[in-house]
Amino acid sequence: MLQDLSVDNGGLSFTPLVVVELASDTKEEAIAWLLNRMRDLQQNGGAELLVEQLGPGVWVQEKDNPNVFLVGASRQRLLSGAEDVGLFKEFSDGSMRVFTFANKHDFKDFKGDGDTFLSMAECQYIIKHELDTLRARDETHVPGYTQAKLYPGKSIVRRLQSKGILIQMFPLHEKEELKRLTFSWYKKVKLSFQPLDDIRHYYGEGLALYFGFLEYFTFALVPLALIGVPYYLFDWEDYDKYVVFAVFNLVWCTVILEFWKRCSASLAYCWGTLSRKKAFEEPRPGFHGVLGFNPVTGREEPLYPNVKRQLRIYFVSLPFVLLCLYGSLYVMMVYFQMEFWALSVHDEEPTFWTGILLFIPSIIYAVVIEALNLIYRYAAEFLTDWENHRLESSYQNHLVLKVLVFNFFNCFASLFYIAFIMQDMALLRQSLATLLITSQILNQFMEAFLPYWLQRRRNKKMIRKVQKRKTLEDKELPLVEQVRLEADMSTYLGTFDDYLELFLLFGYVSLFSCVYPLAAVLVVLNNITEVYSDAFKMCHVFKRPFSDPAGDIGVWQLAFEAMSVIAVVTNCALIGMSPQVKAYFPDSETQLILWIVAIEHVLLAFKFILTFLIPNVPKHIRVKLARLEFESLEALKKKRRLRAGKCSKPRGSVRWPSEERTAYKY
Repeated sequence: MLQDLSVDNGGLSFTPLVVVELASDTKEEAIAWLLNRMRDLQQNGGAELLVEQLGPGVWVQEKDNPNVFLVGASRQRLLSGAEDVGLFKEFSDGSMRVFTFANKHDFKDFKGDGDTFLSMAECQYIIKHELDTLRARDETHVPGYTQAKLYPGKSIVRRLQSKGILIQMFPLHEKEELKRLTFSWYKKVKLSFQPLDDIRHYYGEGLALYFGFLEYFTFALVPLALIGVPYYLFDWEDYDKYVVFAVFNLVWCTVILEFWKRCSASLAYCWGTLSRKKAFEEPRPGFHGVLGFNPVTGREEPLYPNVKRQLRIYFVSLPFVLLCLYGSLYVMMVYFQMEFWALSVHDEEPTFWTGILLFIPSIIYAVVIEALNLIYRYAAEFLTDWENHRLESSYQNHLVLKVLVFNFFNCFASLFYIAFIMQDMALLRQSLATLLITSQILNQFMEAFLPYWLQRRRNKKMIRKVQKRKTLEDKELPLVEQVRLEADMSTYLGTFDDYLELFLLFGYVSLFSCVYPLAAVLVVLNNITEVYSDAFKMCHVFKRPFSDPAGDIGVWQLAFEAMSVIAVVTNCALIGMSPQVKAYFPDSETQLILWIVAIEHVLLAFKFILTFLIPNVPKHIRVKLARLEFESLEALKKKRRLRAGKCSKPRGSVRWPSEERTAYKY
C-alpha cells in the first residue's frame, strides 16, 4: 500500500520499496550518474524516483557492500506509474478497467489521497518498470566504463546487469503484512482453501496462479485417490477393474485441464490480468550482436541474424539433446541389468534380505534420474544462453522445450519399456511406486529441509551480530540489518521448477496409475506438503520476487495438455494388453490392434471436441469483457466526432474535456 512520505523508516523520509545493489568496486562517477538518472524528472528522461544509500547499520563489517540503495516513490508518481503500466483496477460499476489518473476517483477502492489503493507488490512492480524503461540519451558508455557501451534508447538497467555493475535488484518484504500472510497461509494446519487473494496481493498474480493450480490439481486428484484405495485394498489386480480404472483416467485427465482454464480465467479476471496487454518486450540483458536499427522501434540496438541462431539450434543444441537422450537410455539399460541381477539372487535363495534387495536397483535409478535431471538443467540453460535469443519469452520457450523433452524421456522411458516391451505389470507397479516415492522424498529434502536449514543459519548469524550492539525485542531486525539479510537470501528463480515437478507428477498419475492406483494418493500427500514447504520458502527462504502480472500458467498449459494426449494413447495400449480384452480376440492380434487404434482415435476426437464444448472463459466474464469493449469503441467514436468538430471550427474555439481524452482507455 502507499505510505505517507512523512513516515520515518530508519532515518529515511520515504517508504523503501526496492533495493538496488551495485558491485562494491563500482566507480563513483557511474554511481553518481545512475542516481541522477533515477532521481531526474520524467520530462528530462529520468525515472523521478526517491533514492537513498543504505546506512552502515549497528555493526559494520569490512565485507559489507556500501553500494546498496533504497528506492521508493511519491504517491503521485506511483499513481501515474500505474497508468503507464496499464494496471487494471475495479471500477465503480464492478468491472475491471485500466486505471487512469484523471479518473482515479471513479475507481471503487480509491479513497482520499489513494494511500491504500495500490498494494505494495503493485508499487514495487511499478518501480521496477520505471527502472527497466530508464534509457540512455546521448551517452556513449556508462561513465567510468568505456567497455559498457550505450546508445540512444538502450535500457540502462539491462546494460548494467550484463556488465556485472548491477548485482541485484529486489523488492523488500513488509514485515507486518508478511506475518499476517504466514499465519493465514501455512502456520495454521487446517483443511481449507489457500488465501489466494492475499498471496496475489503480496506476491503478484504469477505466483498466486501457481498456488491456485497446485490447489486445483490436489483437489482434482481426490476422486482418483478415493477410487484407487479400494482397488488397492480389494483385489485390484483383477483386470476388469484395471480396464475400468484406465477408462476413468482417460476422462479425468481431459476434464480437469478444461475446467482449470475456466478457473484460471475467473481468477485472472478478478485480478485484472485476463485482458491485460503484454508489455512490449525489450532485448534480454545477455543478448548480443552487431549494432543496427530495429525496424519496429526505430532505435539502435544489437541485431543477431536468425540464420545463425537456427544453425546453433539444429547443428549443436539438437544433437546435444539427442546425445543426452542416448545417455539416459544407456543408464536405463544398466538399471535393467541391475534389476535382473537382483531377481536372479532372489530366485536362487528367497529371504527377507533378498526381498529388500529387489527394491535397491529402483531406488538407485530414481536417485540417478534426479541427478541427471539436475545436470541436464544446467546444460540446457548454458545452451539456450549460447543460442542468443533476443527476447526473454523466446528464451523461456526454448529452455522449457529442452527440459521437458529430457525430463519426460529420463523419467518415463523405463516405465514405457517395462509396460510395452517387457510387458511385466508386476515390475511396472514396483518401478512406478519406487520412482514416485523416492523422487518425492528427494524433492522434499532439496526444496524444504535443506533451504530451511541454510536460512536458519543465516538468520541466527545476523541476529547474533546485531545483538552484540543492542538487545532486540522479539528478534525484530532494524531496517538496515533487514535489508542486508534479505540481500543474502537465495533468489527465487520463478515457477519453472515448481511447474516441472507438477508436470512429472501429473505424468505418473495420468500415464500409469491404472496399474498402481495408490499413485494418486501419494501425489495428493506430496501436494499437501508441497503447499506448506513452498509457502515457507516464499516467506522465509527466498528474496521477495517482483510481481508477475500473468493471466494464465502460460506454456505449461500446453505441456499438461500434451501429456494428457500421451495419456490417452498409453492407457488405450494398456487396456489392449489386458487378458480380459485379449480374450475377445483369441485368433487375431492384428484385429485387436486395429480396434485399440480405432478406440484411441475416437477418444482423442472426443477429447478435442470437449475442448470446444467447454468454453475457456465463463459466460458472465465474456459478457463483461464484451460490454467493456463496446464502451471503449463508443468512447473512441465520440473522440473522433469531437476531433472532427474541432477541425471544422476556428483554432482555439474548442477545448477538449479531459474526461473524453482518457475515456477510451477503459
